[in-house]
Amino acid sequence: MNNIYGNLLWIIGLIVVAAVAAIAVFMLLRRRKRPSDIDLMEGHDFEYYCAELLRQRGFQEVEVTKGSGDYGIDILAEKEGVTYAIQCKRYTAPVGVKAVQEAYAGRDYYDRMVGAVLTNQYFTQPAVEAAKKLKILLWDRGYLESMIEEQETV
Repeated sequence: MNNIYGNLLWIIGLIVVAAVAAIAVFMLLRRRKRPSDIDLMEGHDFEYYCAELLRQRGFQEVEVTKGSGDYGIDILAEKEGVTYAIQCKRYTAPVGVKAVQEAYAGRDYYDRMVGAVLTNQYFTQPAVEAAKKLKILLWDRGYLESMIEEQETV
């Protein structure tokens, strides 16, 4: 009789572990299919979110510029003596050349050393080519996700 209860408890334990594992897998798969929270943010909220990510990555003097008349630059920052002018784009499609041009113009307007475009998407090939020619950094979705993951592990 004692052996039957032991076997029964072992089977119940196995069922519980299997159920918990199935729920965990379901939640992971479900989460991957949902749009990311960054994709649902309003533009200005995205800028402030990116500014905070930059602060957590060691950028200093991080400032979100005013909404209009910012010459295409959303964030000004500094890291290790290098000054940055950053254009943020929370888009639903690939980012084109216009964002690169804005970062280029804004970098000069704010007299910064580096211009960058930070987005929740990826860049078109013409944007990549323009950025290379104009020496503008392109921080795409993969880069943004790595910043978010780095923040979550801290």
